[in-house]
Amino acid sequence: MEIEDQLSPLALAFIGDAIHTAFVREKVLLAKTNKLANYHNEAKKYCNAKKQMETLEKILDSLSEEEFNIVRKARNAHSKHGAKNFDEETYKKATAFEALVGFLYLKKQTKRLNEILEISME
Repeated sequence: MEIEDQLSPLALAFIGDAIHTAFVREKVLLAKTNKLANYHNEAKKYCNAKKQMETLEKILDSLSEEEFNIVRKARNAHSKHGAKNFDEETYKKATAFEALVGFLYLKKQTKRLNEILEISME
């Protein structure tokens, strides 16, 4: 049984959010901004729904069929939680991005995962 069959798109987004946040925080930390407030302010430039939506839109044309299916399912999933600071469409696309990250992480597709995570920092 495949990962995408075992876990819901929202479960993939749950782990994907953690992986994306850890990746961003590591990059920010290694950039040596020195103060905790600076780390947080720099990280939140990348760890927000708008930036995640923009990253998804950048990579959409390069997704494999399998990746696109994960994104589609996550975008269409019904969450009990709504966006705090963004409209629903932005939130759904951000969730789709996070699900893709979670999927690639759990499938151990490290090279592809890192490509997408690097794009998210542009």
